[in-house]
Amino acid sequence: MDNEFSILLVDDEPDIVEFLGYNLKREGFKVYSANNGKDAIKIARETVPHIIVLDVMMPGMDGIETCTELKKISQLKKTLIMFLTARGEDYSQIAGLDAGADDYVAKPVKPRVFVSRINALMRRYQSDPENPKTAVEIDDLIIDPERYLIIKEGKEIILPRKEFELLLLMASKPNRVFNRDEIFTRIWGDNVIVGERTIDVHIRKLREKTGIDNIKTVKGVGYKFELK
Repeated sequence: MDNEFSILLVDDEPDIVEFLGYNLKREGFKVYSANNGKDAIKIARETVPHIIVLDVMMPGMDGIETCTELKKISQLKKTLIMFLTARGEDYSQIAGLDAGADDYVAKPVKPRVFVSRINALMRRYQSDPENPKTAVEIDDLIIDPERYLIIKEGKEIILPRKEFELLLLMASKPNRVFNRDEIFTRIWGDNVIVGERTIDVHIRKLREKTGIDNIKTVKGVGYKFELK
């Protein structure tokens, strides 16, 4: 079965790329590969894959640096990124998610588990029922989910995917308080385990980059987009 979805595998260990690639191809995915961050960026620009699987520990440009650069490429705004790494420390996980990753899987990983996580990302790519498809307009702020673009006072602001989705979620239902568990589930998904401070880091970056002061902290509960 050909599901027309393409995946870019990036790992400096050829055996891992071959092993994971084989299992993905069996499921009908089109697979590209690279063994370093520089080549990954080049191939991603050329192929615009639906999902990129990045090893964190690579010589030269590591996975977190590569992810940061990939997030700057406009045609890859909808591409989802999964980190695959042998490191299990909280720091790696938090740093990866802060860089904009959508999932995080520790290796060694069983083929069935890996394919299952890929399929979960694929479903997220295909449909995101929690977020609106039409632009949200509030005063001088426009949030456009089709272009993953924010326009504030006539100025365009481009955010990493998670920060954009977080703002869109809250602004789509002004004054509603979203608790932390709900935000984690809607933005990162049930299968992703994130550090306790991940959401706080994203909120802080969102405030700094946009200058929007409508994002309010509800102490002990979560956050809301407050209308003035």
